[in-house]
Amino acid sequence: MDKLLMVFGIALILLLIDYYLFDSTKKIRRSWPEAIRKVTIILFWAISFIAIASLFGFNYAPNEGVMNGMRRFFLVFLFLNIFPKILALPFLMVDDIVRIIKWTNKVIHKSEEKHLEGKKIKRSEFLVKAAIIAGGVPLAIMSYGIVSGAYNYRIIRRKLVIPNLPKEFHGIKLAQISDIHAGSFFNKRAVAGGIEMLMGEKPDLIFFTGDLVNTQTDEVNKYFDIFNKVKAPLGTYSILGNHDYGDYRSWASADAKRKNLLDMIEAHKLLGWDLLLNENRTLELGGEKISIIGVENWGAGRFTKYGDIVKATQNINESSVKLLLSHDPSHWDAQIRPDYSDIDVMFAGHTHGFQFGVELGNFKWSPAQYAYKQWADLYQKGNQKLYVNRGFGFIGYPGRIGIAPEITVFELVNS
Repeated sequence: MDKLLMVFGIALILLLIDYYLFDSTKKIRRSWPEAIRKVTIILFWAISFIAIASLFGFNYAPNEGVMNGMRRFFLVFLFLNIFPKILALPFLMVDDIVRIIKWTNKVIHKSEEKHLEGKKIKRSEFLVKAAIIAGGVPLAIMSYGIVSGAYNYRIIRRKLVIPNLPKEFHGIKLAQISDIHAGSFFNKRAVAGGIEMLMGEKPDLIFFTGDLVNTQTDEVNKYFDIFNKVKAPLGTYSILGNHDYGDYRSWASADAKRKNLLDMIEAHKLLGWDLLLNENRTLELGGEKISIIGVENWGAGRFTKYGDIVKATQNINESSVKLLLSHDPSHWDAQIRPDYSDIDVMFAGHTHGFQFGVELGNFKWSPAQYAYKQWADLYQKGNQKLYVNRGFGFIGYPGRIGIAPEITVFELVNS
């Protein structure tokens, strides 16, 4: 009952905001042709009521099967409906504050300024137009990010210098993808195109650094025929991310959640990926060896910590090079650099580059940098390196603006 009252309260607030916006912009609409004005009014209120329906749908639709996908649609529609209006509101509110001040001043000086009596204090056409632009431009950009940015895969090439790399591994081509989030996809053909780009690079070795799904394992089922193509001669190695454990939905029982995790482990097997659950593997070429270490999700932040770097490095081959797969980049500063100086390179994902930002040449900016010190691309301290992949998929906002989905291709070299 408390939840229902809260949802009704939010719905009422949304309707009041829409009425305020509708009333505040009527002066601008009066100058439009009648046909456009009528269509605009119908669309405005249709979108408003669909947003209210989405609010109830998100809160009360079952979190499973087809309806789980619908819940994501409801959330996205709400976001696209509310966010631009939040940006527009301050301009209209400033306008109303100015009008109130003018009205108050008029009342106070009424006896002195008889010529002002009966005259209505008009809205500022400039501020109303500014409000429309402030809401309309972000809406257009976000819509473009959905239509064009979500699947605009790009290949980032990096030469990864590892001084102690055995000569047999010099020139090896290593590819990394991360954060697939299969439950978010709405264009299977585009996803297949991204994987074709990856495999077109003919990598010798592939790393997947976690978050195959959003909330439950069955989200990946209809993409098996795409992701089972992600194979390389020296193997495809994978780890789990924070979304792969089923922590972000309610389960009927602990057994149901446990089965979901077992299904996730089985999914990696069916894909032909070697899932490292706090484990390590030795890769040998021409008698030379390197070690691949994989930890379960572990980060310095609020996410549940499943990783165990001590266990992952047990009985490790004393090879000259150690490569670590760890989903959350905050693991690097929190544990790896201070305590495991023999790990040469850590490969991570998790941040998505916030799916929003600016990258021009060497200049990079994203809100992600305020949450993660290392949030995208290559970092080095001393002899240790960290690479943070921007992610193959997306979650929440179904698009990307300025931060493209990434396929990374490394050339391993010793000088």
